[in-house]
Amino acid sequence: MNSFIKKLISIFLIFGLVLTISVGCSDSDSGTKESSSDYPNKSIEIIVPASAGGGTDSTARALGTQLEKKLDTSIGILNKPGASGSVGMTEGANAKADGYTATMVFVELTMYKHLGLSPLTPDEFKPVAMINFDPAALTVPADAPYDTLEEFINYAKENPGEVSVGNAGTGSIWHIAAANLEKTAGIELNHVPHEGAAPAVTALVGGHIDAVTVSPAEVKSQLEAGNLKTLAVMADERSELISDVPTFKEAGLDAESIGTWRGITVPKETPDEIVETLEKGFLEAAKEKEFEDFMKNNGLGIELKNSEEFKTFIEKNEKLFGEIISDLDI
Repeated sequence: MNSFIKKLISIFLIFGLVLTISVGCSDSDSGTKESSSDYPNKSIEIIVPASAGGGTDSTARALGTQLEKKLDTSIGILNKPGASGSVGMTEGANAKADGYTATMVFVELTMYKHLGLSPLTPDEFKPVAMINFDPAALTVPADAPYDTLEEFINYAKENPGEVSVGNAGTGSIWHIAAANLEKTAGIELNHVPHEGAAPAVTALVGGHIDAVTVSPAEVKSQLEAGNLKTLAVMADERSELISDVPTFKEAGLDAESIGTWRGITVPKETPDEIVETLEKGFLEAAKEKEFEDFMKNNGLGIELKNSEEFKTFIEKNEKLFGEIISDLDI
């Protein structure tokens, strides 16, 4: 009899345990669905892997102001500069995947591993939306002996290794852009690193180098002053900032689009339904006139891509840059 009672008690205990686990799982599932359905219900933080006051910071703040209206919640900006942006991006990748921490990433994310700067890769993120793209603009002195991309390439072929092209530092996006031109056109250039794009442009105006491949905004004032001329932009479409300048493809060279860009990501485990809410919010925010005016006034190009398009774009960049950096042996 005692044995029978013990068995009966064991059965009831097991049944109770199973029931408790089942209810717990049900509550957990319900809680997840509820948290997603009422998202967002508190403020969202955007990590900016750059110092306050720069282009990335000001873009994030201008975008955040418009996003507050779309998601009806407050948006905070957290600046985390350091190690070419990898400090802030790493923090963003490791944040809680609940949609309340997003990270504004930029093109360097696709280059860290290839350059040996950080083990961080785009795989640590789930793309939300691309917001900005500024192409490399091949720019030369106004009195240079070439007025078109074709003439520049022919001159470089006739003078291998003699045409010096300034960039923003070894391994920078503008160095990669010049190397892409070199590889696609089958020419040999002399790459000259500088401590940023501005010093490279100054060197060009001073006659110390023959060309630069930097953004249109970085040469715009010198173009207007008549000191420089841009031969082509490395993009699929013309830059609104210098709309009279053809793209590389229009100028006869089928070169990949390369430039600096910014976009929004979240940790890779973030639920898809939350990503969709953020995607819609950010893309709508970027279409607001106030944001468009801000970008135009600051010489920054708007190029919008949804989550899937941004993911494809990042993957393409990472593969291309890996090949170019390998060829450069840096």
